[in-house]
Amino acid sequence: MSTVLIGDNGGDGGAGTGEGTARRREVIRARSAPSPGRRQLTGRLAAGFCLVAVDISLAPLVGLVAYATWRGIHALSFDLFTKVPTPAGIPGGGISNAIVGRLMIVGLAAVMAVPVGIAGALFLLERRGRIAGTIRFTADVLTGVPAIAIGIFAYAVLVEPLAHFSALAGSFALAGLMLPVIIRSSESAMRAVPRTERAAGLALGVRRGRVVRSIVLGGARAGLVTGNLLAVARAVGETATLLFTRYC
Repeated sequence: MSTVLIGDNGGDGGAGTGEGTARRREVIRARSAPSPGRRQLTGRLAAGFCLVAVDISLAPLVGLVAYATWRGIHALSFDLFTKVPTPAGIPGGGISNAIVGRLMIVGLAAVMAVPVGIAGALFLLERRGRIAGTIRFTADVLTGVPAIAIGIFAYAVLVEPLAHFSALAGSFALAGLMLPVIIRSSESAMRAVPRTERAAGLALGVRRGRVVRSIVLGGARAGLVTGNLLAVARAVGETATLLFTRYC
C-alpha cells in the first residue's frame, strides 16, 4: 500500500498529488475507525477502577465516622457545651472551659502573629536584598518545622525562665506556628495587586502609607483573610505545642 501511495505522488501534476492525498486520508480514516471504541472502553474501565479505589479508600473513613457518631450521639446536649467538667464518677458536666480556653489562647496568638506577619509581608513586598531573602527563606523553613519543636522553643523562652506554665506561653507557641504561614500567604496576596496601581497612586502624590492602606491592603483583602484563616486553622488543630507550655 505504501508503494501505491508513493506511485500516486509521482503522477502528473496536481491531479496525482490530489489523488494521493485523498487515498492517504482514506487509509488513515480506515485505520483509525476502530480506535474511538477502544478509547471509550479503556476510559470506562479506568473510570470504573478509579471508582472502586475511591470506594475502598473511603470505606474506613465512613465506618469510623459512623461508629463515632453511633457511640457519641447520646452524649451530645446543650449542657456539654455550657457546663464545666465534673469530678470522676459524677454524671453530667461539659467542656465549656476547654472551648473558652482554646478561644482565648488562639485569639491571643492571632493578636500576636497577624500584625507582625502582615508587616513582614509588606517589608518583603517593598524591599529586596539579603535581609528580605533571609526573612523569606526563614519563613519557608519555619513552615515545615514540627509543632513540637515550636513548643520546646516556647518552653525554653517563657516557661523555664518564669518557672510555671501559662496560657501566654501557649499563645506564644501558636503565634510562632501562625507567623510563617501569614507572612508567605500575605506576601503572595499583596503581589497579586498590580504594581501599576501602586505606581499610579505614588505618581498622584499620595503618601506611601495611604497607598499601602488603600491600594495594597485593600486590593489584597480577600487573600489576607484567607491566609489568616489558614494560619488560625493550623493553630486550632495543634495540641503537641501546648504540651510544653501549659497544662491541658
